[in-house]
Amino acid sequence: MKNDLKLLKVKNPGGEQIFHGSWYRGKTTKFIPNKVQLKEDDAIDRFIVDGWAKPGLIGKDNKILSFGSCLARHVTNFLHKKGFSVLGREKVETSSHIIRFGEGIVNTFSILQQLQWAIEGKNFDHLYWFGPNKEIALPGEEERRATRDLILEADTFILTLGVSEIWYDKVSGEAFWRAIPAELFDENRHGFRISTVEENVKNIAETIKIIRKTNPSANVIITVSPVPLMATFRNVSCISASSVSKAILRVAVDEVVRAADENVHYFPSYEIVKEFFVDPFLDDNRHPKPEVIDTVMQAFERNFLQK
Repeated sequence: MKNDLKLLKVKNPGGEQIFHGSWYRGKTTKFIPNKVQLKEDDAIDRFIVDGWAKPGLIGKDNKILSFGSCLARHVTNFLHKKGFSVLGREKVETSSHIIRFGEGIVNTFSILQQLQWAIEGKNFDHLYWFGPNKEIALPGEEERRATRDLILEADTFILTLGVSEIWYDKVSGEAFWRAIPAELFDENRHGFRISTVEENVKNIAETIKIIRKTNPSANVIITVSPVPLMATFRNVSCISASSVSKAILRVAVDEVVRAADENVHYFPSYEIVKEFFVDPFLDDNRHPKPEVIDTVMQAFERNFLQK
């Protein structure tokens, strides 16, 4: 029996691409762009943000709360300069941890802790929260009220996720914001592990659930920070560990967004940095160059902000 394979020819700026046309490809088939296509002016919107864009979602009358990994600071500064209402940006004296240390709450466990503590009244008896200079972020009542007020006022949440490697308390199972100060480390109480996709899905979903208690119609935009690990505590290369760390978060976010309601969104900042730029980082090979951050935020503006 003769098997005639139909060929599907797609003409692109980089040349003609030929695919076997005998396979059913559904109604939403998207092909990987070639290198010439990625150099086009609208490449980011066409090939990376495509399918995720929500033009006009955020307006000047919205109350925005952005926190998580270090990308949150860039989002906050950009939106503030554009005249959007970013909570905590004007109140620099606030005692809220998500403002004072908002770019250092890098894992989904810590983000969830802040909402459980501020909204649900959960108490944390052990010291889990440390700033970048080892300063202790005490779970005091003043800080709780300040955090609660911000969450209650917000109608738009932008959460940036950073890592899936965590240090945790062996007694309670709770995670730390970051590594533990050397002078406080107790081998019998403190441990390190890789969190799972399932754990991160649960944390993100529970975070959204608590947000829904305060504002049922709030928009939640989730993104994964493109900044790689500075170091890993695994006995493998940091580059490999960082790839795994990001992959866990990216899969978890995708599962949450696919299962969530229409007010939960994803912005692909991670993909923009990793796929669009040949050399996106500064000499430390971690932090994106200023022009890369500008490009990411301009893409966010085009695809999520009201004009």
